[in-house]
Amino acid sequence: MASTLFRHALFFIVAIFSRSWIARASDPNILSDFLAPESSNTPIDANFFTFTAMRSIFATNQNPANFTVTKASMKEFPALDGQSVSMAVLQFPADGVNPPHTHPRAAELLFVVEGSLEVGFVDTTSKLYSQQTLQTGDMFLFPKGLVHFQYNPSAEAQATAVSAFGSANAGTASLPANLFTAGIADAILAKAFKTDVATIQKIKAGLGAKA
Repeated sequence: MASTLFRHALFFIVAIFSRSWIARASDPNILSDFLAPESSNTPIDANFFTFTAMRSIFATNQNPANFTVTKASMKEFPALDGQSVSMAVLQFPADGVNPPHTHPRAAELLFVVEGSLEVGFVDTTSKLYSQQTLQTGDMFLFPKGLVHFQYNPSAEAQATAVSAFGSANAGTASLPANLFTAGIADAILAKAFKTDVATIQKIKAGLGAKA
């Protein structure tokens, strides 16, 4: 099964890098072939352009107990700086969800490599575009900056997907975390959601936020 995941992921990577939309991403253009870290005196060689942190994902059939994202963005893979591309592997246990969130600096192209997912996004007119039957080998586009989610509806099977972004630093703003764990006053949240402070505090407690 791991080899099948690898073949799917390899196909996806090749397809993504061949698409012109990545070349037209919003990251600033650079005036050199690549950007070397300013703080490093180590000579640049092929190791600088190599990222190995995802090997373990495809070397085992084990899936994390909770939804897990393994990123290859500019932070984790400095060679991406200035290249307008990054990736992530999303692992969903049975009934696992990636809560509503946005990527302010890039669109996301999701490719399912194992299992099935229910996905969707909401546009700026509050219209929901939802696909409930995304299967292995299917792709789905989340437009830049729009709220979206992914959910594994299976009660038994895990699911895995690979996401590509048109930015080396797409950014992620999780709606539950940003709203309820960032320190916004309970009274303000209660007014915004037309509820009471006690309900807001229960939500915060569920997210592990400080009261």
